[in-house]
Amino acid sequence: MSVLRTIESKIESLFEGVFGRAFRTHVQPVELARKLAKEMDEHRSVSVSRVYVPNEYTVYLSPSDREQFASYEASLIGELQEYLSEHARREGYSMLTTPRVSLTTDADLAVGEFGISTRVVDPGTAPTPLPEPPSPATPAAPDVPTPPAAAAVPAATVIYRPSADDVPKAQQPAPVARDVVTLTIDGRAHRVESSRVVLGRSKECDIRVVDGNVSRRHCEVVQESPTTWVIVDLGSTNGTELNGARVERAQLAGGDRITLGGTDVVFDRVST
Repeated sequence: MSVLRTIESKIESLFEGVFGRAFRTHVQPVELARKLAKEMDEHRSVSVSRVYVPNEYTVYLSPSDREQFASYEASLIGELQEYLSEHARREGYSMLTTPRVSLTTDADLAVGEFGISTRVVDPGTAPTPLPEPPSPATPAAPDVPTPPAAAAVPAATVIYRPSADDVPKAQQPAPVARDVVTLTIDGRAHRVESSRVVLGRSKECDIRVVDGNVSRRHCEVVQESPTTWVIVDLGSTNGTELNGARVERAQLAGGDRITLGGTDVVFDRVST
């Protein structure tokens, strides 16, 4: 069992049995952990040799959801911070301090809804006020990663609503067709099973590319929506090319050729 899965199990165990049944219509602790990791991924800032991520996370909860955590809040916060630390270590991210998570109440949120805001806080600067609680009626604005030099600037708050698993089966929409995505290197096809795949020379990458001209963490293929995939260069030494043109970030289409150093990677997808 992976370290992240072990931590998830510990978070789940805080609310097993009688307490677990009470959470069926409320915010799930494990969902908080996974969405916090998602916010970390989406607020990366690529530097010359490092990838920086926020070190402070504020979770906004409805009064009812916050009340459910009352007896376990300190333990939950500790587990969430441990989860973020392990996620950052696994992805090779850098932070100015160990991650800090805080919970706060927002009366405008409904049961099962929660918001997350992130920011990069330099331990040598004075703290700034927390952002105002968001309104669920107002969609979160897209935010741009802020370099560590502009520390303590809060990012826009993202609102998460109950997933389809919380909706009665009779109300769930029909399943949507999914794409089968593959990355082919030297004739070997690697099926992409997650929404983010890192390629590089390091053994810790999701797909290892054995090529001396490839950086340890060279680039990543990211699913931005059910139908949109992009290639993102991670500050590699020799750059990333898409169909012969050097790119920092570009949308992918079936049959595209990605070049890392002297190695070609063919991106392909088939709807099922």
